Amino acid sequence: MVETGLQEQVSDRDAMVFYAKQKDEAFVVEEAKVEYPESDGKPMGETGFHVRATLHLYGALRQFFRLRDDIYVAADMFLYYEEGNRYANKAPDVMVIKGVANQERRIFKTWEENAVPCVVFEITSKATMAEDLVTKSSLYAALGVQEYFIFDPLREYVGKAMMGFRLEHHEYVPLEPDQQGCLWSQELEVLLRSEDEILRIIDPHTGKAVPSLEEAIVWAEQEARRAEQETQRAKQEAQRAEQEAQRAEQEAQRAEQERQRSERLAAQLRALGIEPEGR
Repeated sequence: MVETGLQEQVSDRDAMVFYAKQKDEAFVVEEAKVEYPESDGKPMGETGFHVRATLHLYGALRQFFRLRDDIYVAADMFLYYEEGNRYANKAPDVMVIKGVANQERRIFKTWEENAVPCVVFEITSKATMAEDLVTKSSLYAALGVQEYFIFDPLREYVGKAMMGFRLEHHEYVPLEPDQQGCLWSQELEVLLRSEDEILRIIDPHTGKAVPSLEEAIVWAEQEARRAEQETQRAKQEAQRAEQEAQRAEQEAQRAEQERQRSERLAAQLRALGIEPEGR
């Protein structure tokens, strides 16, 4: 049955205002103004483990793509995928978008950016299990997200820490891990490895884990301390070498003085008609 009107309760003039009119036995809903919220007030993760895993992954990906101005990495940001519909959104734990400016945003609108994420990561938990495995999976596939990864830092229910999928013919196909248990991300060109309660990004060119921003600072400080220690050791070695050189010079001077004394003594003995022994 086709209704002849649409009632919409609004609290203020900045809220969404709709009216409907009947045309060809369907409604045409026109939008006067739409506000796109930036937050739903929910926490980033169910536990501290989930928050840490999200922040580490976000930081590591930001670090890895820090020199790229056409790749944007976001965490816990509203992704709006339908213009005019404030309810058509998700907030992936971490998402990577190619072909857009690497600059901060409050929200991401696919129609304005003319792009969708190429990769989405969800740090799953008991509270989000069903949505991550079913609802979000279907949505991300429909949007054209090429790769989807689910990470369970506490290994509570999925049976393994990490699952990955790649979009093929509009459906997600599971990715197979290598012998080390790593998954290859074709979109990001990195390996993904579970390590304790975090998901590591492995640079395939070096085989080393990419540090998060926090880790990079800590590692840089450690390298600075090691460099300072090496500098101090080098200074100490230089000082020891200088001291050895000075001792050698002193020994040489003493030897020369001894030689000169012996020659003077020999000359005095010859002046007395005595040939020095050993001469």
